[in-house]
Amino acid sequence: MLTTDDLIALVQNYNPKTDTDLIRRAYAYSQRMHEGKNRQSGEPYFTHPVAVAAILTEQQLDDATIVTALLHDTIEDTRSTYAEVKSEFGPEIAGLVDGVTKLTNLQLSSSETKQAENFRKLFIAMSKDLRVILVKLADRLHNMRTIRAMSGEKQQQKARETMDIYAPLAGRMGMQSMREELEDLAFRVLNPKARNSIMRRFITLQKKSGDVIRRITSDMEKELEAAGIEARVFGRAKKPYSIWRKMEEKKMGFSRLSDIHGFRLIVDSDADCYAALGAVHRRWRAVPGRFKDYISQPKSNGYRSIHTTVSGRDAKRVEIQIRTQEMHEVAEAGVAAHWSYRDGVPSENPFAVDPAKWIASLSERFESAEDHDEFLEHVKMEMYADKVFCFTPRGDVVKLPRGATPLDFAYAIHTRIGDSCVGAKVDGVRSPLWTRLRNGQSVDIMTARGQRPPGTWIDIVATGRAKAAIRRSLREENRERFHKLGRELVRVAFERVGKRATEKAFTTAAKQLGLESSKDMLVRIGAAELTARDVIRTLYPDLESRSGDEIDAARAVVGLKPSQTFRRALCCQPVPGERIVGIAYRGKGVLIHAIDCDTLAELDEDSDRWVDLHWQEGRHPPVHSVSLDMTIANDSGVLGRICTLIGEQRANISDLVFIDRKPDFYRLIIDVELRDTGHLHAVMLALEADSDVASLGRHRDPERKP
Repeated sequence: MLTTDDLIALVQNYNPKTDTDLIRRAYAYSQRMHEGKNRQSGEPYFTHPVAVAAILTEQQLDDATIVTALLHDTIEDTRSTYAEVKSEFGPEIAGLVDGVTKLTNLQLSSSETKQAENFRKLFIAMSKDLRVILVKLADRLHNMRTIRAMSGEKQQQKARETMDIYAPLAGRMGMQSMREELEDLAFRVLNPKARNSIMRRFITLQKKSGDVIRRITSDMEKELEAAGIEARVFGRAKKPYSIWRKMEEKKMGFSRLSDIHGFRLIVDSDADCYAALGAVHRRWRAVPGRFKDYISQPKSNGYRSIHTTVSGRDAKRVEIQIRTQEMHEVAEAGVAAHWSYRDGVPSENPFAVDPAKWIASLSERFESAEDHDEFLEHVKMEMYADKVFCFTPRGDVVKLPRGATPLDFAYAIHTRIGDSCVGAKVDGVRSPLWTRLRNGQSVDIMTARGQRPPGTWIDIVATGRAKAAIRRSLREENRERFHKLGRELVRVAFERVGKRATEKAFTTAAKQLGLESSKDMLVRIGAAELTARDVIRTLYPDLESRSGDEIDAARAVVGLKPSQTFRRALCCQPVPGERIVGIAYRGKGVLIHAIDCDTLAELDEDSDRWVDLHWQEGRHPPVHSVSLDMTIANDSGVLGRICTLIGEQRANISDLVFIDRKPDFYRLIIDVELRDTGHLHAVMLALEADSDVASLGRHRDPERKP
């Protein structure tokens, strides 16, 4: 494990002006908080945050990020608090640590709907400060490096999450070396046989052909020197996962796979990049269709480089990347290059992307998503898709994912262009709208007034933006028709059960169903996504007797001694289903309070009197009185109808007191005898749905004593 001095030395290598006192204090604080805790491997837990900080020094990040790495697990796993971290290290670092803590609590590999919502939270956290995700990626990288200490099931879950979420995210941020290592570490867990097979073949190939990398590197250096170009040449074998993925995509065996070595040429200027490209192509035959110029067309994360593939020694294909040193720094660190330091000051790399602008461009694609599935579709397309570059008739460049169609092109320009599209010309030739676009093609979109997108377009387009726009247009077109149909269906359903179909009832039902408005609910009913019966069931649930005997009210609580009796506290009126705690009184038994009762604060110092209790599982009798504070319209028949609603829910009114009488409303307290929290919810829901109930809440009086 690195000592404080070791870590400070790593930071001082790129930032001599680092705040050494800040790092020492953070190191000592984290060590103290994690004292006595071990990882599953048996090592002291503190080795983990130190390792995460060391990983981030490789990206030459600022002091705040390094300190956040040291503290990133303190709020989550120790007695430390946000307030304490803020007091010790300031609001910036406390905010970063809190952000990492929240990301840790997101279960990104859970069910689809929850996964989409957690993705949304992840991007919100990233939008506040991108350094949060940099720390989280380093945290995941170290956990993957030490994953062998976890159980087999946990290894599989973490590796799959890494492969599906964190590795693509690192790639999307331009951090290619981190992405490759995360993928390979996950591959080692998910498919160890395939990885071992590739490694064995690598060894066999090296024995047969010798040191290919050294020979090709030497050839390139000689060729560039002859052309008068100063360059550094680096060669490497591709990662096992990269090779396996290529084998899967091309459906070929290892022996037929030629481009398993990659080379990188680092030169001094943009002009040298193109000069080096010419020298390489003069010496070796270029492979058609394998050339990409990311210098003239940079990626959105700042990545710049020239990519080409040539036939090298023995007709083996060799991939080559050509870039300057500044381009290389951004290629390695991606968006993180914005925070990189050199000689004690932030490096002014002209290719580093402003994180705020990068997040804005990424988030723009997600803003139109109207539901979880659309949002998740946007995220995955943005993170996983390769890009193609096409041109408008004016020469403007439009970036699209591979597999995009002219319709995607139209929607990328503007939603209005996409909605009114009737045809397209690709490179001047009329082409079907389902044509898959290729790099460098020119696309001319033809439109017509009054054109609306048909539902079949959903299966043609490839981008989340286009799919969302088409769905939105289809919904708007049918919305009014579905709204009228839904209203009529609900009106008939209400009449059948003898209830009034009011706007208040619709609004209450929509809220309970988790919908934004009553209109949205009615539209969904008209579209057969909901049923009118769902609305009736939500507002007036069936409370018919369930099978099984009722629990004896005198034995409704578990945790009492045989000789102890209990009473419900009148201040909070706890009912079955709520968390409770007992307070023992000598000679008077135990008084039961709801766990959130304000009265308990007065008894903090008498912890020896507290009794851990919980309600019996099963069906309780309707004997638990609860006071409801209600404001209703002062109109004939309203109070009678309110009492009827309560009776319909099989609840008995034990008392009723008027608190305030006005010409247009009454305020009253009604005591209702209930079974449990479910019964309480049903009563309150039925009352809230009535249009003459202006307000409703549970009445709790701290002054009421037993």
